[in-house]
Parts: sequence; structure tokens; C-alpha cells
Amino acid sequence: QVQLVDSGGGLVQPGASLRLSCTTSGITFPIYAVGWYRQAPGKQRELVAVITVSRRTKYADSVQGRFFVSRDNVAKTAQLEMNDLKPEDSGAYYCFVDRSGSSYTTGEESYDYRGQGTQVTVSS
Repeated sequence: QVQLVDSGGGLVQPGASLRLSCTTSGITFPIYAVGWYRQAPGKQRELVAVITVSRRTKYADSVQGRFFVSRDNVAKTAQLEMNDLKPEDSGAYYCFVDRSGSSYTTGEESYDYRGQGTQVTVSS
């Protein structure tokens, strides 16, 4: 049974940091690209960050330089380090895995499995 478990969200003030984790099971993790989408109320779901099998990374322009994605193929987990958070970073963050890697090449939504999501709220 495939499982992706999102964790690490919360309520923080602007300028704070958070680390999201994605814990997977039931998949051959090293052969998947992994990343996060976020969904904010009234906005389209957007790709936030993705890391490929070869550890290439891609970020949304709005988070470039503030967010950093990493993966641990032994633990079958991925992390999203989010720094200098802004109110516009608020939303539900979903980790995903993508066998084709098209999430990296196209920047568009593409996944085989995704987590249940974790809420990030940035507010003073």
C-alpha cells in the first residue's frame, strides 16, 4: 500500500521558518521525483518545489532563494525547508511523487501519488 504522509505545517509569523516532511512507504522512492504543491483559497494549485532522481531542483519563482527541497533515499523521505515565510506562502501543502519527472520538466501538475496535505499559515 502506497502512503505519503505530510507533516510539519503550522501557524507562524512572517519571517519565520518551517520544515515540511514527506514520509513515504510502499514505493521505490529513489526512482521518483518528489516535491510539493500548494493550494491557497481562491488560487490555482501551484508547484512549489521538486527534486528529481538526479537531485536537480526546481522552484516556483515566488519561493526561489527562500525554500529548499531535499531528499533522503535511504529513509524514503523528502524535506522542504521554508525560510522567511510570507503571508502569501499560506496554503495547504501537498507532497507528491512523480515517476515521469514531468513535474520538473514542465513545471505543471503531474504526480503518481500525493500526501494528505499539511496546512501552513503565515500571519502576524
